Amino acid sequence: MILFCAKCGHATQNFIPNGDARPRDVCASAACGEIHYENPRIVTGTLPLWQGKILLCKRAIEPRRGYWTLPAGFMELAETVEQGAVRETQEEAGAAVSVRGLLAVLDVPHASQVHTFYLADLVDGQFAAGEESLEVALFEPADIPWAELAFKTVVLTLKHYLANPVDTPLLTDVVRYPAKQLAPSS
Repeated sequence: MILFCAKCGHATQNFIPNGDARPRDVCASAACGEIHYENPRIVTGTLPLWQGKILLCKRAIEPRRGYWTLPAGFMELAETVEQGAVRETQEEAGAAVSVRGLLAVLDVPHASQVHTFYLADLVDGQFAAGEESLEVALFEPADIPWAELAFKTVVLTLKHYLANPVDTPLLTDVVRYPAKQLAPSS
């Protein structure tokens, strides 16, 4: 909910504007009337590979601090989804990657997010924990710490890749959690 107009500073009211189908926060000033849209946020990252192993990061931040994840984060303005995935991999895992292609697009409506993951190769095998990671490590597929993964989207993406690593098709899915539940389930 947006309480004050970003354009003029007046209070907002929540109602369905003419020509719209959803309630929006609208500036109450007759001189302004700015409609404030809240849209989903895009989380983007990679599934990085090195000699058959998968690179995972142990989160140093909430939510799910201390759990493993793929390197990913929120897309920034003025970058493509792929550029964001490469940047997040560098920031969280200290790793340069070469992107093979889009691997997964997952809608996460309860969090108003869309998660995208690209299949990528580490350029030189080098990696190091960034500020948002406690640890970064390569895992053989058989050694992935499934019970310690941070998010269901990561679980689904990893399982999707491992089901057919040679010719992995694009995964699209809607990920739903019960209210207030963030932990993944298999």
